[in-house]
Amino acid sequence: MANRFAAFRHLWLKPLADRSPRSVAGQVFLLQVVVVVLLVTCSVFALALQSKRDTTSEAVRRSTAVAETFAHSPGVLAALKTPDPSKVLQPLTEAGRRAAGVDFIVVMDTKGIRYTHPMPSRIGQRFVGRIEPSLAGKVYTESVHGPLGHEVQATVPVEDDQGKVTALVSAGMKVKNVSSQVNRQLPIILAAGGGALVVATGGTALVGRRLRRQTHSLAPDELSRMYEHHDTVLHSVREGVLIVGEDGRLLLANDEARRLLELPPDAEGHSVSELSGLAPETVALLASGREATDEVHLAGERALAINQRRLDPDEGRMGTVMTLRDSTELQAVSGRAELARERLKLLYDAGLRIGSTLDVERTAEELAQVAVPRFADFVTVDLAGAVLRGEEPAPTATGMRRVGVSGIRDDAPLYPKDWLIDFLPSTPQARGYGTGRSELVPDLSKAAHWQAQDPPRTLAIIEYGIHSLIAAPVLARGQVLGMANFWRDQHHAPFDEEELSLAEELVARAAVSIDNARRYTREHALAVTLQRSLLPRALPEHTALDVAYRYLPAHSGVSGDWFDVIPLPGSRVALAVGDVVGHGLHAAATMGRLRTAVHNFATLDLPPDELLVHLDDLVARIDQDETTADSSPEIIGATCLYAVYDPTTQTCTVARAGHPAPALVHPDGTTTYPDIPTGPPLGLGGLPFQTTTLHLTPGTQLVLYTDGLIEDRNRDLDDSMELLRQALHGHPHRTPEDTCQAVLDQLLPTRPKDDVALLIARTHALPPDHIAEWDLPADPAAVSRMRSDITRRLHAWDLSHLDFSTELVLTELATNAIRHGTPPIHVRLILDRTLTCEVTDSSSTSPHLRYAATTDEGGRGLFLVSQMTERWGTRYTPQGKVIWAELSLAEEDEEADRD
Repeated sequence: MANRFAAFRHLWLKPLADRSPRSVAGQVFLLQVVVVVLLVTCSVFALALQSKRDTTSEAVRRSTAVAETFAHSPGVLAALKTPDPSKVLQPLTEAGRRAAGVDFIVVMDTKGIRYTHPMPSRIGQRFVGRIEPSLAGKVYTESVHGPLGHEVQATVPVEDDQGKVTALVSAGMKVKNVSSQVNRQLPIILAAGGGALVVATGGTALVGRRLRRQTHSLAPDELSRMYEHHDTVLHSVREGVLIVGEDGRLLLANDEARRLLELPPDAEGHSVSELSGLAPETVALLASGREATDEVHLAGERALAINQRRLDPDEGRMGTVMTLRDSTELQAVSGRAELARERLKLLYDAGLRIGSTLDVERTAEELAQVAVPRFADFVTVDLAGAVLRGEEPAPTATGMRRVGVSGIRDDAPLYPKDWLIDFLPSTPQARGYGTGRSELVPDLSKAAHWQAQDPPRTLAIIEYGIHSLIAAPVLARGQVLGMANFWRDQHHAPFDEEELSLAEELVARAAVSIDNARRYTREHALAVTLQRSLLPRALPEHTALDVAYRYLPAHSGVSGDWFDVIPLPGSRVALAVGDVVGHGLHAAATMGRLRTAVHNFATLDLPPDELLVHLDDLVARIDQDETTADSSPEIIGATCLYAVYDPTTQTCTVARAGHPAPALVHPDGTTTYPDIPTGPPLGLGGLPFQTTTLHLTPGTQLVLYTDGLIEDRNRDLDDSMELLRQALHGHPHRTPEDTCQAVLDQLLPTRPKDDVALLIARTHALPPDHIAEWDLPADPAAVSRMRSDITRRLHAWDLSHLDFSTELVLTELATNAIRHGTPPIHVRLILDRTLTCEVTDSSSTSPHLRYAATTDEGGRGLFLVSQMTERWGTRYTPQGKVIWAELSLAEEDEEADRD
């Protein structure tokens, strides 16, 4: 055996020059030459057949193209309509046949009767071939024995403008002409085959020579050693290798692959689908043969990174090689990184979603919603009751109100929203509230201190499946505002210390927003309180108007909207509505100053236009007073509408300064906007205001409002005015109170962004029999006759107890008008809630109350008037002045005056 191996080794290492022609290498060379010859011969034969087929296909294609071209020629349809189509078409087809290189072009009718043919004697005879497919609108090719011999022809339809087949065109070539073209190509094919044979033989010789040269330096034992080294490396490397053949059978699996996939010892040779150690997705990957790079597949508890490549990428028929690497630890690290990324994303989303409004409860709800289900299965937020009111929180966890609840389900037995909770000192919530540190309860079933809070409810919580709790204090600026509770059920693992830090960070971000909302709530409450204290708390009693109002402060901040109802002498009533631009305490305070000023100016009984002039001067002075040398001037924008209604004449005098026009709801239900001149806003100065006098039928509703009712950035102002008209129209008998509510429901959103003041007054007329008037001549003797008339009128009104006071007051006022005034002089008594005495004259001189000395003969009249009446005063009119005095109707007051 050793001798034989030595002889083989001697032959392997012997130089090629000394070898016999009968050596194995020579025989292999001869075999390769024979194979090459056979391959070249077969190739030449295949090329000849391919050439014939291609030539025939080219003949069919050319015939089809010629037939379609001629069938679609512009003059064919016209020629077919002539009495003798052959006369026109025969020259054309012959010219086209010679130009296109085909043997014939035949035009025929739909019955197959030829119009043209290369052999004129065949014209008028039936076409040889099938025409039914072409009559159906198709192109039909066939091989037939026709007049010219064995032919290859294509038949196409000729269609008119409506798509109807009116004729057929056939073009073709004789088969012998096609074969002659193949014969002309055959020498070229044979020459190419011979050249290929020479090249292939030479290549085979070069390959054999290269093979001899490469194996000359390696002995069989060296080749064997090289294989052993390859096998050792393959089975000792810490990466699994699988080689699968093109039939799906496992050809090779190294030791690492067997270990990772737990393959049986006889796995090689079996189909990969029969191996139990391969996961279905791994089997599918091997079967597909596609390339894969670091795909992660599971094999039991291992995560394998798989790469796959084809053994022969060019052919794709030699199978695939797959490498496997255990990446379980890498996956664990990646999982922790992914968890950290998700937590950072949660904190980022919390920063975006929490604190979208300045509402304490809404902010708490956002905290509960953002953590479910990404961090906890249920979240509840409990805040101190004082925090909800904007106040400082209490030192203990009592009086807590649940304001935020969110969960993956709605049937959890936790305390519901708005539940008032007093946490026991032993509970995690109370401990966290007192210390300001979070509490982790990994197992609620063992937390006796937590269960003591409400044993039946805590037992229901545990039976429901909730098992873990984190109670985190809502801590901001050193104060604990409440507690955020994170709960998990049986679908997730209990909370751990790492998640405790995440909960604290999440709550800390929400705590700042909750505290900001609390501070805003406090400031908003202060501003609303201030503003409401500056507005009328109750409307005065009067018979001229039925009044209802609504005042709604803006949710985002208090502004300077205001209204007022001011009784005036003579049963008249003044209505005022105004708006100070801006929000906050400054606007509310400015509104209070303007309302006070309107009250003072109304006391002087100024006409509406003069009152607005004085108010305009006041706003201008406020601007000047609040402007300092080191600050830019802050212009206070303000608007106002002032109206005075007189029930004795049913007239309303109105003036406005940059304010929206009022609406009138007439007794028949129609709604109009009266044309009232628009004055400039208050504070501009130097511009006049105009008044308009409206006659209001009793029962008319006067609607005054601020711009917060009609201004909305989502709709046009005209649309808002139309909505207001629709809300008022058609309801003449609706009370002002009901009208206020209907208007707000129609025009305002749930959370208005601006203050709204709405004032609606239904007018009444004073009955004519409650008014007594006299024209008084400028004669002192006429006063005595007037007293007699007054006494009779008071008896008619059943006010005899006021005879003395009324006669004394009117006598004094009339005597002063006669002595110091200018005719005409007019006296009027008005019976309403009080008895009003009025004396009118044409002079503008106003009487003054003074104390008369003991030696003075006069000067005591107005003093007596002021003592016997509730109030008195003077108002000016375009015709002069009116001195008025009001007496109470009560008998007790009259008796007290006499005493």
